This record gives sequence, structure tokens and C-alpha cells, in this order.
Amino acid sequence: MAGVMRPLLGPDVELVTVTARFGASYIASETAYAIAAHAVLDAWASYVAGGGRCDAICIGCFGDPGIAALRESAGVPVMGLAEAALLEAARCGPHGIVTGGAAWKPMLERFAAANGLQQGLQGIHVVEKSGVELMNQPDGGAAEILGALQAAIGPDTAALVIGGAALGGIAKQVAPRVPVAVIDSVQAGARWAAAALGASPSGAMRDAGVRWTGLSGELSTVLAAPG
Repeated sequence: MAGVMRPLLGPDVELVTVTARFGASYIASETAYAIAAHAVLDAWASYVAGGGRCDAICIGCFGDPGIAALRESAGVPVMGLAEAALLEAARCGPHGIVTGGAAWKPMLERFAAANGLQQGLQGIHVVEKSGVELMNQPDGGAAEILGALQAAIGPDTAALVIGGAALGGIAKQVAPRVPVAVIDSVQAGARWAAAALGASPSGAMRDAGVRWTGLSGELSTVLAAPG
């Protein structure tokens, strides 16, 4: 994913990747998604507690687990691959999503509705294989994604999002054979990050006086610090 993002960020931007310390290797269920929200906060806290700093954060998952909590806590602009890609697609007109893993359809429908991203969203089209399974195919899943994209085009469809961190970079292979705009969610996240670097930081919110139990030491410390 970092290799897809770096060329869009410019030579003066440092891209730091931080991997969650726990959770599923790939999110393909409600349980994994819920745990990932905690893992995202913990990964951020671990980075900050180790002296790390950043000017913007992009959550590297199409589904944006923990985005509201991280926006509340981090004090810098925060975006996820799904929101970044859907905002881009909405600027094109009526649009849809193509992604891997059947469990993602209801999860993304709920995500779009909860975050005001359903305007113009015509549908969410999934292939049965997960993004990781597609990525590990000899063609990187290009044939199945291309078929899903072509099947998702309606009379007035203006754009289609290829959703999934594991599918980053595949758009350039299939876009020439799709007669509408094809948006790579990983590239959309990178474009958002490049634009967000000049934004003014916001103050972080903290739950003053709240005692945290069972969290990592880093997350407990960061959440207890003044905003």
C-alpha cells in the first residue's frame, strides 16, 4: 500500500506506516472490524508514545475502522480509504463500489449511511473472494475486479471505486477497459493526505477524569494527556 501512495505525496512528504499490534490479519467480519477500531487507536498511541508525530493520518483500511474516535483524539486531520474514495467519486456523479469479501456489503452500506456518504451511491458490488485472496491470484485479481466493475455500470454511472488496501494499484490495470472513472481507494487516500498537510491542526478532545482499564500502557497514557 505504501508503494501505491508514495508517488502521489511528493518528494518533501515523509510517509510513515504503522501496523496494528493485534487483531485480524484481514477484516472480513463484524467482529474483526470492531476489534480493528481499537487496534487503530492503539497503533496511533504506540506511535505517539514512542516520540512519533505527524501532520495527517490516513487509516489504511477500506471501511475506516476507528475513524471517529481517532479524529476526536489525534488533534490532526484524519481520513480513511473509504471516505476519501467516496468523496472523490461523489464529485464525479452517481457512483458505486467494487470490493472483495461478501461480508463487506452490509458493513459498507452502514458505514456510508452513518457518515453521510450515501448520496449518489448506486450500489456496493462484491466478489466472493477477499481482497487478500484476489491479490494472491496470478493476475492480482484483475480479471475478477474488471468483471465486477463492468457489471456494476448503470445507465448514468459516472465513477466506480475499487475498495480495499490489498487492491491498491489494480485500478491502472483495469481502468482502460472501463468506460467510467475508476477510483483506487489507496490512491484516493494518498491524494487526501497530500491536500491535508497544509490544514491547521485541531485540538484533541479528552475524557477528563475518566479511568481507563485494560488498555495498553501507551493508549492509557495518551488518552490521559491534555488535549
